[in-house]
Amino acid sequence: MSALITPIARQRDIIEVLIRYGWDYMRQLLTLGKGDEPEIPAPEILCKILRDLGPVYVKLGQLLSTRPDLLPPSYIEALSNLQSNVPPVPWVQIEAELRQQLGMPLDDVFAEISETAIAAGSIAQIHRATLKNGESVAVKIQRPGIDTIVSRDISVFKQIAMLLETTNFGKRYSIVALADEFSTSLQKELNFNQEATYTDDLRRNLASSRWFDTQKIVIPKVYHELSGKKILVLEWLEGKPILQSKFGKESVNSKLTPEEKDERQAFTTLLFRAFLQQYLIDGFFHADPHPGNLFYLEDGRAGILDCGMMGVLDSRTQYLMVELILAIIDADPERCAQVTLQLAKPMDVTQPINVIRLQTDYDRLLRRYLNVNLSNLNVGEAFGAILQAARMNNLKLPSNIGLLTKSLANLEGAGREFDPTVNIVEEITPLMSDLFRQQLMGKDPTRSFLRTALEFKELSLESPRQIGFLLNRLSSETLRLNLSIQDFNALRRTLDDAANRRSFSTVVGSLIIGAAILSTGQQTPQVHLIGNIFFGAASLLGLWLIFTILRSGRFK
Repeated sequence: MSALITPIARQRDIIEVLIRYGWDYMRQLLTLGKGDEPEIPAPEILCKILRDLGPVYVKLGQLLSTRPDLLPPSYIEALSNLQSNVPPVPWVQIEAELRQQLGMPLDDVFAEISETAIAAGSIAQIHRATLKNGESVAVKIQRPGIDTIVSRDISVFKQIAMLLETTNFGKRYSIVALADEFSTSLQKELNFNQEATYTDDLRRNLASSRWFDTQKIVIPKVYHELSGKKILVLEWLEGKPILQSKFGKESVNSKLTPEEKDERQAFTTLLFRAFLQQYLIDGFFHADPHPGNLFYLEDGRAGILDCGMMGVLDSRTQYLMVELILAIIDADPERCAQVTLQLAKPMDVTQPINVIRLQTDYDRLLRRYLNVNLSNLNVGEAFGAILQAARMNNLKLPSNIGLLTKSLANLEGAGREFDPTVNIVEEITPLMSDLFRQQLMGKDPTRSFLRTALEFKELSLESPRQIGFLLNRLSSETLRLNLSIQDFNALRRTLDDAANRRSFSTVVGSLIIGAAILSTGQQTPQVHLIGNIFFGAASLLGLWLIFTILRSGRFK
């Protein structure tokens, strides 16, 4: 029945939920009233609001947890643990949906299929099955009618975003852009063909590597002939999530033999290198490596599941992220600021970026890590703090940087729970020579050399022409220079203020001198009155000048 609720009724439901938790500004805003600018509710209240609004808004919270560039760490942590607590759809409805999506009776496809869901989320649920040829598979099927619910809630969410667009709140958090991004991400998650493509791409990328044994990393195979927009059939991986494996939480406090410790360390290194390759080489990475998506398989291999949310980095961003990691390790605030400015853009274009303040904030931030041993350095946490400092300095980084930071933090957190001795700095150090070689030569050295040679050829052909053009403009006196000076407007305003004060002081002085001249001449009641008026006006203007100087804080 929820899918049949009209957008207006749904909007009313949303307002009532917000009012219930005390965020009554929304009621005033949505009824065209006026109120103070809203602030985001406390993390725990925000999670309750999203949970009460339903599965789609829970998914919104999960997507927001991937944006440490927008929200403080306390919100990211709370939203990361947000779960929908949605009960699985009854088998009768799922069976009908499966028949419709497969276009044939289930008995023609499966030798056996479990009627009990092994996992249920806000968008889909998973059942285990066995194909006619005896292969075990995981069948991921969308909840019936979820596309209608998603379309309705996205429409309402965009309406709210449009209402908030003109407020400081809406501008600060780019609420309209966030609504569009949320809509796009959710629509992608509703298309399992996209997830199937992501899964194939990740398997293909990890099939070759100089950093790890590719035979020990498993990405489940996709059965494309049985999959579609609303159904995804994947290879079943026999194993357990890493924290439930023999090296899981129970083993952390127990004594492991030296051989078992070596095996655990080798497994952790395997996982970390597989993800470091995604981040720094492939530029296509799994964005949600929480412990439930990382499996320890029965044969000792590592399985990576759920490719519904993936991130993409271009080569320039990869290069800059390596630079940022090195700057954090070296505690270099100037380099951190330079890299941030290369990556980011202003949140508010009317406000100038204070580079000195940004460097000062980074210096204060990185001092936390000066006395921290590299084995205790949490790179994901440091990345998040860097993004937070940038946000506080009116800088907005691309969303894929936030996604990378969240992925890195999840990987590092899962790795530390699985193996407390792991450290990402120690894992990345042996790979640095390869990374520098790639940055210098590119992924394809031959192509990089040919491209550089072509650019030199174009430069050699264009340079004489450009020099001739420049000399011709100089000789004809038609050369013009266009200069753009940062903060020039602020300098102009300062000079205007100084000129205004100088003029103001001149007028005050002239009034005083004029009154003095009048007072030394022939004294008549009229002249005496005019002199007093001049003295009074000069005194008031002088006091006002002193007051404005003192208020500006620039008296000294």
